[in-house]
Amino acid sequence: MKIKDIIMDGLFRQNPTLRLVLGVCSTLALTTSAFDSFGMGVAVTFVLVCSNVIVSLLRNVIPDKVRIPAFVLVIATFVTIVQLFLRKYVNALYANFGVFLPLIVVNCIILGRAEGFAFKNKVGLAALDGLFMGLGYTWAMVLIGGVREILGFGTIFGIKLWDFSIGFFASQSGAFFTYGVVIATFVTIWNAIERKQKLKSATAGVKDPATIAEEKEEN
Repeated sequence: MKIKDIIMDGLFRQNPTLRLVLGVCSTLALTTSAFDSFGMGVAVTFVLVCSNVIVSLLRNVIPDKVRIPAFVLVIATFVTIVQLFLRKYVNALYANFGVFLPLIVVNCIILGRAEGFAFKNKVGLAALDGLFMGLGYTWAMVLIGGVREILGFGTIFGIKLWDFSIGFFASQSGAFFTYGVVIATFVTIWNAIERKQKLKSATAGVKDPATIAEEKEEN
């Protein structure tokens, strides 16, 4: 697998928040502010990179029958490190995360990458996959959190922009609405980009990377 494919998959093609729709609970609960969204994104990225590296290193040692419990143990170790760090140095963020911080242990994004990628690939590729999947999750979280904070509170990263605000976007219903609109917008734009690439490749008589990847999966 090319590094470019790993980057594009993590950031766009298989964006865990906007394409795979994973980690929905934390996305809906913690996107009331851009700062909390960014903090959760960094935490998840750290756990993704570290757990992917360890799982990849131990992929020939972990028995297949107990791989899931082993993955959870590895992930839980790094989540505990994040918890201790935030509790000591960023207590306000730790308090805002609440139960969603320890729930990173069973986050489908992290377990999915450990099972679907890290357990099958070398350490370098596993680390890159964790990094860009985490960055993809982070930018999507910050986007949703930024929209909700601007419209719901009239601030961005806690900085006052104006006195006008729409309380709906600060509510749970607003979280679902914003998430849906962002997903629909992203998918529409990305599908248009992919169609343009396919058309350009067809005109040139060359298959685009997305089509090649789809054909490999089918085979």
